[in-house]
Amino acid sequence: MGRWDCHPAVEAAAAPLYLAAMTDIVDLRNFYASLIGRIAERSIATALASVWTKLPNERLLGLGYALPFLDRFAAGTERVMAFMPALQGAVRWPASGPSATALVFDEELPLFDSSVDRVLLVHALEHAENPNETLKEIWRVLAPGGRIVIVAPNRRGVWARFEHTPFGTGRPFSAGQLSQLLRETNFTPVGWADALHFMPSRRRWWLRLHELFERAGRKFWPIFSGVVIVEAEKRLYQGVPVAVRSSRRVFVPVLTPQGATRVTRQSRLRSMGARSSR
Repeated sequence: MGRWDCHPAVEAAAAPLYLAAMTDIVDLRNFYASLIGRIAERSIATALASVWTKLPNERLLGLGYALPFLDRFAAGTERVMAFMPALQGAVRWPASGPSATALVFDEELPLFDSSVDRVLLVHALEHAENPNETLKEIWRVLAPGGRIVIVAPNRRGVWARFEHTPFGTGRPFSAGQLSQLLRETNFTPVGWADALHFMPSRRRWWLRLHELFERAGRKFWPIFSGVVIVEAEKRLYQGVPVAVRSSRRVFVPVLTPQGATRVTRQSRLRSMGARSSR
């Protein structure tokens, strides 16, 4: 039995542990500023470029911590936004000009239906409280024919087993699990890629060999990559079942002022008395 091959009830009970282990914004910035983080960024960006279908004047949304990759793929877009989960935290982006970042709840994005053309998820889906609901919400905000690109830790890879990188926290996925999840939420996978085939070591002499291991890994052991990358298209020809979704937010009761309650009761009594006299 694999690391995540467990009964659904057990996995659901362990979900809060994934959220508790979520890497915050400070750790994410520090990681991508380090040597291993810069190398990981280049490796993932190269893999992203292989599946990134060009959409003219697209409206691009990054969800999670996608800032290093939004900088690379923002050219030629009409608009770029960076949404960051509340548990992770947010930073200002870009460094110059008006800020394009927002702190959000990933199951209730502050966007209109069909308002963006592409959504890039990095350090997002593995920390989602309910990945199915998150993808349904992304389906809602995507325009017809829109694309979703997911970068998720590979459950078979070494990176998911070391917590000194952001890819070692949260819930990792296999390609098969991502494919099933996308199909359940009305997406059609159209492209796959992989990255991070070298060991997540901080030793400089080992990191000097990362290009050699990346080339060899893509050819000989892609199933053990550090991350799985998939691009999927919004599917429109299948009906979406209407279901009432129970909110997981906590609502705090607010007492009605006593004066307002008395006025309301008195007005109702007067209205009932007027009706009976008629």
